[in-house]
Amino acid sequence: MFSLHRVRTIALIALTALMLTAAACGDDDDSGESASTQEQAKKSIKVGLVTDIGGLNDRSFNSLANAGLEQGKKELGIEARVITSKSNADYVPNLSTLAQQRYDLVIAVGFLMAEATETVAKKFPNTNFAIVDVAQASMKSKPANVQGLIFKEGEAGYLAGYLAALYAKDNDIDTISSVGGQKIPPVDAYIAGYQAGAKKADPSIKTLNGYSQDFVDQAKCKEIALSQIERGSGVVFQVAGQCGLGALDAAKQEGKLGIGVDADQAFLGDHILTSAMKRVDQAVFEAIKSVQDGAFEGGTDRVFDIKSEGVGLGEISADGEQYSGEVDKIREQIAAGEIEVPSTLD
Repeated sequence: MFSLHRVRTIALIALTALMLTAAACGDDDDSGESASTQEQAKKSIKVGLVTDIGGLNDRSFNSLANAGLEQGKKELGIEARVITSKSNADYVPNLSTLAQQRYDLVIAVGFLMAEATETVAKKFPNTNFAIVDVAQASMKSKPANVQGLIFKEGEAGYLAGYLAALYAKDNDIDTISSVGGQKIPPVDAYIAGYQAGAKKADPSIKTLNGYSQDFVDQAKCKEIALSQIERGSGVVFQVAGQCGLGALDAAKQEGKLGIGVDADQAFLGDHILTSAMKRVDQAVFEAIKSVQDGAFEGGTDRVFDIKSEGVGLGEISADGEQYSGEVDKIREQIAAGEIEVPSTLD
């Protein structure tokens, strides 16, 4: 028979084990609840995006930024809002609205918003801002809460120009062209690279360039492109956002080839030789994720280039497919730093 002391000892051991088990279960529950709470908190950030005057229907620049925002909603569970700017005068009020509403990150889309972003960032020093196509280092006041998302557009333009000149040379075309929107650094970087790449492929190629001074009105870009085609251009590179769609339409109308910009615009038809792309969507998504992870670095610039796959070419059409291998070699040389790509026009 068990002694009373032994029974008490066994009971005490059993009770202790039960308490330890309960505590362990409680720890698991608390850990799970804590993880769940942390995950919920992680997903609760608010991100606002302000477009430039090109709007979300430009099928390139602003629409790409919005795609990055949408990716953030889908994959990171963020709360998102887009405000479309109708004129330059809208930039400061639109950015201020999001800052006043305590958004965790406010994204400005485009070089045209540089001054407005700097102004608003100084008024709301506790709000994180990111701006596409503007280096924070270039801002006069160097706001510590702004991160620049910048691209080496010239590298993508170089590949596009190289491909265009190879095609032109084999098809008895002696001239290619580009249609820019406003003469601003990102536009000129694309065009400078395009012309340099073309000269690399064929030193005798002629290049034409014109500016619409507009990123919206397609008729303006179409008129410039038609004039270039009349002067012998067989390939037209658009660097003008929504306005540039008119240039590509001119190429189609006249039986010439066009090159898209920012996004892959191959969907426009077989007349699109390729597109000089920059991954604005990738940049926007990464900025959002950095804020969510607590790793956002204001007062810095993030650079996207060929080496990081932040810029490059889109789909190459059947007309240019035979040159893909040669273009790939140039891509590798740029990534390795063996080719110096200009970012400004002479």
